[in-house]
Amino acid sequence: MGKGHVYTAKVLNKDGSIIYDEQEHETWSILYKRQVELVKPRACEQYLKGIELLNFGPDQIPDYREVNKNLNTLTGWGVKPVPALIPADEFFDLLANKKFPVASFIRVPEELDYLEEPDLFHEFFGHCPLLTNKDYCGFMEKFGKLGQKLKGKERMRLFRLFWFTIEFGLIKSQNTHLIYGGGILSSKGETVYSLEPGPIIKELEIIDCLRTPFRIDIMQPLYFSISSFNSLFKLLDGDINAAIKQAIELGDHEALFEKKGKIESQSMSSC
Repeated sequence: MGKGHVYTAKVLNKDGSIIYDEQEHETWSILYKRQVELVKPRACEQYLKGIELLNFGPDQIPDYREVNKNLNTLTGWGVKPVPALIPADEFFDLLANKKFPVASFIRVPEELDYLEEPDLFHEFFGHCPLLTNKDYCGFMEKFGKLGQKLKGKERMRLFRLFWFTIEFGLIKSQNTHLIYGGGILSSKGETVYSLEPGPIIKELEIIDCLRTPFRIDIMQPLYFSISSFNSLFKLLDGDINAAIKQAIELGDHEALFEKKGKIESQSMSSC
């Protein structure tokens, strides 16, 4: 995992808590303090509001029980501590049942800037604030239920939609773009990179998205932008199976990256 460090998932105590040591809390504090300043002018307002609603702060790693209590009150959602890698079936089942998988470990200080596998900072800071938004949650639940019905290459195609929205999505705000994707918001480098000249930004169109390959170990060369979270939720109202079939028949767009490194098939069980 990551650049060589082997991580061990934390085990829940009988009361549902997880004990973290002083260094782990300090790592959270360092990551939180630097990242929250980066995202303030770049993240969408719904995300920033979500941080406040969940009472996230720099002092210590959030308590899963408190996060669940707050999310349940706001949207009926919750989180479930998991190892970094979970089977695709479990991933979709959790989303379908309004649970977001959250890794139970945090990166070591030597890997502050980059970690290939998702840790709790990625999950809590990147994703959980938007679980306070009902349209965002509606998309996640419906996505999970669709994923439960698919297998193989059809399921992988559907996951591209998750990758380019929930993980690396942008949202249009007046004449600019803001970030809502958790993979961007939890990354020091990509938070800045994604909104600077260089990457391609395209309006999200589902067939186009389903035909776009990606790599998980690079800065994304292409981002898709939505107009609102309501439009994201409504995206799944159509015949997704037909869209997936059409995308497969048309074939992939030419990749905007070298075909090496961590390919997309390795990502579904780690998000």
